[in-house]
Amino acid sequence: MRCEWCGTDPLYIKYHDEEWGVPLHDDRKLFEFLILEGAQAGLSWITILKKRENYIKAFDNFDPVKVSRFSEKKIEKLLQNPGIVRNKMKINSAVGNAKAFLKIQKEFGSFDKYIWSFVGGKPIVNKWKSLKEIPAMTRESDAMSKDLKKRGFKFVGSTICYAFMQAVGMVNDHIVKCFRYNQLK
Repeated sequence: MRCEWCGTDPLYIKYHDEEWGVPLHDDRKLFEFLILEGAQAGLSWITILKKRENYIKAFDNFDPVKVSRFSEKKIEKLLQNPGIVRNKMKINSAVGNAKAFLKIQKEFGSFDKYIWSFVGGKPIVNKWKSLKEIPAMTRESDAMSKDLKKRGFKFVGSTICYAFMQAVGMVNDHIVKCFRYNQLK
């Protein structure tokens, strides 16, 4: 049994079975998820998953150094790219977030060390019986959002932060009947 949110779409099922909720400690991948979760704001996650390969190409494999150096010309080119969400605020936020991300790496030694501090360095294992029990935000996501905003990040509200925490395995929000719950516990 799987968490019902992934439905029957093969891309969604693969994401659920292989990525969602797996503890992630690679800075580049953490940056990727932070940018993709921000791009998803107001849209469905499947929309972003379907555009993910285009994002990887458009955002230089989510290299934060390269993204932090995107020029106005590059941003204008991205706004013409039908393979990504062409929202100027979201694209500009990705560039600004890359700059803030690099500052955190310098301050803490890695983004991983910083971001995982919001959950004490290890995943929070929840015991949800159904999707309707899963919150949209928590005190940890509130704290993360507040601190990221203070550091200049955009598109990092508490709901986006909680979705990020779920995606990168900072919380195990697979329902207890899902086969991935025990695998990740």
